[in-house]
Amino acid sequence: MDQLISALSGGLSYFLSFKPYVMLPVIILVLALIFRIKFSVALKSALQLGIAFIGIFMVFDFFVALIKPVTEALIARSGLNLNVLDVGWPPLAALSWSFNLAPVLLIGFLAVNILMLFFRLTKTVNIDIWNFWHVIFVAVIVFFITENYLLSVVVSLACFVLTLKLAEWSAPMISSYSGMEAISIPHLSAITHFPLARLGVRLISLIPFLKNVKADPEHIKSKIGIAGEPMILGFLLGGGLALGGGYDVKGILELAFGFAAVILILPIMGGILGSALLPVSEGMKAFLEKYLPGRGTTYIGLDVAVLFGVPATLVSAVIMIPISIGLSFILPGVRFIPLGDLTNLMVPMSIICAAAKGNIIHSVIIGIPVVIGNLYLASALAPMFTQMAAKAEYAVAGSQVFTSFLDGGQLFRGWLAALLYGNPAALLLIPVVLFFIFYAWYDARKVNKL
Repeated sequence: MDQLISALSGGLSYFLSFKPYVMLPVIILVLALIFRIKFSVALKSALQLGIAFIGIFMVFDFFVALIKPVTEALIARSGLNLNVLDVGWPPLAALSWSFNLAPVLLIGFLAVNILMLFFRLTKTVNIDIWNFWHVIFVAVIVFFITENYLLSVVVSLACFVLTLKLAEWSAPMISSYSGMEAISIPHLSAITHFPLARLGVRLISLIPFLKNVKADPEHIKSKIGIAGEPMILGFLLGGGLALGGGYDVKGILELAFGFAAVILILPIMGGILGSALLPVSEGMKAFLEKYLPGRGTTYIGLDVAVLFGVPATLVSAVIMIPISIGLSFILPGVRFIPLGDLTNLMVPMSIICAAAKGNIIHSVIIGIPVVIGNLYLASALAPMFTQMAAKAEYAVAGSQVFTSFLDGGQLFRGWLAALLYGNPAALLLIPVVLFFIFYAWYDARKVNKL
């Protein structure tokens, strides 16, 4: 029995070592064959999906390479030196997948998803296995604080169920925003922004001088002509950041052209991805309607990266970069400069922009309090992350205290950690969190007539 468990664990670890652009096409191919899609069509879809993700990640890596030097230049010019290092999400993902219960939780998540589909408790088929680490990390946090394996499993399974429900409730909004049919985003670090974003949109609609402001890329383009083209906006934003970083003319032009390229190319990759999923989505709907009739639309759960190519997401995230840096300078109690995780602002901004229907001004207004919360939570939890890494004998940034701006300061996980520590503010926020969950359900029923 022990040998079987060891073999299964080894097999899972090996599969999880694949890059997402290999893992997801394999899963899609298997699902397509289960749904009785013709092999040639399934293979073409799987290959196209992998190629699209390669394109997205290549462009995103290029974007990171552009952003990092100019961010460092902006920070250097500020003269600010804080005592906590932002290392981004990779150490947290590594801690999650190295957790001794990770294989058990992975199987548990898959089983829960299947059972919920069978009993019609969800409409999402979550194939984004790599990003299960976001929920596994919940278990890591719970175990670190309580040393209780059972509680770790129960809480993480509950979070997985919540993630599926939020993904289902937001799916029509996501499909409309992305232009891709029947997709959802069961990505905990992203989708937990859905209730907050929708409530933010509702509050903005009550402010007379803001509610009617139209600032989606298409509207901006129609008002100011070529200057409103997404690639022109990218050119101006890149040039502006380079100017603020003290770049020379050559550096300004290189960064400006780089930003323009990113904003032009990423939507093309998103279009390829959407067309790759269409045959699988149609096959899945036909299969489920035959064997489990009356379910309505079933959604394929994908990585939030599929939304990175939407121009509004890109523009909003780029605008939030200098705002985030500026807030880290001026807010008292913030102990780090958001350097390592800065480019991942597209993760929360994707959901926020979807909720705001691509309105860049509304998205930035909602994004500011989210970033403030991230900065404070990531600062407060930095000692915990450092201790977790030390306990797991995982070396991060030498002996320096470290954090992760977005995944470390993620609002839902941050609140959960504070709750487990018995923080009075976290206890008082329990009704608020429950209200947000209720509001997400209520808003989905109202808007989508679920």
